[in-house]
Amino acid sequence: MKITIIGGGPAGLYFSYLIKRDNPDYNVSLIEQNPQNATFGFGVVFSDRALEFLRADDEYTYKYLSPHMKSWSDLKIVHKDKHMAIDGNGFAAIGRLEFLNLLQKLCLSVDVKLEFNTTIQSLKEFDDSDLIVACDGVNSIVRKSLSSEFKTKETILQNPFIWFGTSKLFDCLSLTFRENSDGVFCAHHYPYSSKMSTFIVETNSSTYQNVGFADMNTEESRIYCEKVFAKDLDNHILLSNKSEWRWFPQIWNDNWSSNNIVLIGDSLHTAHFSIGSGTRLAMEDSISLYKSLKANPTNIDEAIVQYAKSRRPQLEKLVSASVASAHWYEKMDVLMRTLSPYEFARSYMTRTGRISDEKLKKIAPRFMEEYMLSQTE
Repeated sequence: MKITIIGGGPAGLYFSYLIKRDNPDYNVSLIEQNPQNATFGFGVVFSDRALEFLRADDEYTYKYLSPHMKSWSDLKIVHKDKHMAIDGNGFAAIGRLEFLNLLQKLCLSVDVKLEFNTTIQSLKEFDDSDLIVACDGVNSIVRKSLSSEFKTKETILQNPFIWFGTSKLFDCLSLTFRENSDGVFCAHHYPYSSKMSTFIVETNSSTYQNVGFADMNTEESRIYCEKVFAKDLDNHILLSNKSEWRWFPQIWNDNWSSNNIVLIGDSLHTAHFSIGSGTRLAMEDSISLYKSLKANPTNIDEAIVQYAKSRRPQLEKLVSASVASAHWYEKMDVLMRTLSPYEFARSYMTRTGRISDEKLKKIAPRFMEEYMLSQTE
């Protein structure tokens, strides 16, 4: 069987490894438009017990990747200079380039053919492939070229954000909310190595206009954000890497395939970065497609059908949660100005509708005890 994977992110690399590992006679090629060591952004984060989602089906990869992750058990929220640790919220992170390099090594260990710096001119180039797996990201060329077949839906969310790094090492994933005369800001920041942290700045539309970010270059935006979070950065600077203001595209496809072309990862769906699950969801797509092909090795059409049938219900729930999370940030100005620190943190923890107060008491008993105490003061 000949399988072509388009896109060299975590979804494409991990699927390539899984399918070639179990089928050494398959012709498996991965095509990536960027050079091998080019990556944008800084770290990637995993929520919900870090890499545990890999352990049941692929303990080898779990053990291979885990030593490279930075992990922590608490989430921190900073509002009105009140630092609130929320227990029971484990996360882990790793540098994006390091993560991709580790996955590339896995692929090479099973003889996946990796082709970098290769631009696709037409899908007709792959007419001899039995299966084409499209995982070329948010701006997927494959998805856009067949958007009517996939029935793509795209909504641009309201809040602009910009992705930085910093040498300031934070203790854990933290959400720091700040306000000045221009408006409101939130920093999503977490350590991903022994030397670096990711630092994403999010704001709302009115603040973006008040500051005049649209007329600023990257350096001017960086300096402004540095001043907003000077207290939190502790004299460390923000670092740019293709950093620019963006608006998150909420993408969903009603149809997950067209003939022998199937979508996975951000090509198929996006999940707002505020739930920290984008990379995990992409890799879970890879696992699901791999399992469906394993169960139907001689019937690709049936494998694709089974992939969508088995994966869709869970994915719909998680994507819905990410939309609810994004909308919470779109009203953060009102929440910041009307809620006390502990009320604000509780609102954050219940923002997706998936966690009730009762569930939160079980997940984060220490925080909820502090929250209840704050209500009596």
